[in-house]
Amino acid sequence: MKRYRAVLFLAACAAVVAQQPPEPTKPDEQLTKAEAELRIQEWQAKVSQLQAQLQAVSGEVQRLEAQLQQAIADIRKCNEELYALVGATQADIERFRQRLGQLEGRVREYRGLPDDVLADRRAEIEALERELNTLRGEKIALLPEFYNRIIELAREIRGLYREKREKTYTVGTWARDRDCLWNISGKPDIYADPFQWPKIWIANTDQIRNPDIIYPGQVLRIPPPGPKTPEELRAERSYYRKKRLAQQQSAVPAQQETPQQAAPQTPSKRGE
Repeated sequence: MKRYRAVLFLAACAAVVAQQPPEPTKPDEQLTKAEAELRIQEWQAKVSQLQAQLQAVSGEVQRLEAQLQQAIADIRKCNEELYALVGATQADIERFRQRLGQLEGRVREYRGLPDDVLADRRAEIEALERELNTLRGEKIALLPEFYNRIIELAREIRGLYREKREKTYTVGTWARDRDCLWNISGKPDIYADPFQWPKIWIANTDQIRNPDIIYPGQVLRIPPPGPKTPEELRAERSYYRKKRLAQQQSAVPAQQETPQQAAPQTPSKRGE
């Protein structure tokens, strides 16, 4: 009886050992038939499990895709209702979107400019603001897609304004710098045009009574370059008229002595 039980026990152990899968690292060609069958069964079970997971995920994807399509349809319907409120078509919205985007791009370019350049280009910044105000005047600007963008863009444009800093020039000596209004105006960093000297004179009448006389150390205000103003033109004509009159008056006694060739008159610098 004991021997019979021992035989049954050994047979059961052998069956259990035979049902254990082989080591995963064991090459397929070294497997016994039983081990190969167990490995095949193991991989078939894994494949079945993955297929079940794939089916579950595929079902979830289909459900989410259906929700997405419904959400897209709802948004489209909502947009159509909004467009109807402002009396615009999809083409109108697209054109407005493009115009706003182009304006935003130009404002970004201005944000990278230094302050002195922004001050000189104030007129261009004002043109940007006028263009934005034109967009703001359209009903399409009230749509949620554009409203906050326009508010932010208006803030950015206002931030571009810079006050022009007044340019000055300190008068040097005649012996070293040959400074007079004519020569100062002709300097490359001033106007590069000596004929603009009346602009400096009129901007500094509080300290220049006679444009022929300026003094070393005077700090002169230099107006921005540009065409002469009517006041500057009147002052220039008056200056040359007085010059010609003085020459005519001095020419009579001079002709009684030795005739001399008259030289063109320009504002000179006296007073070292």
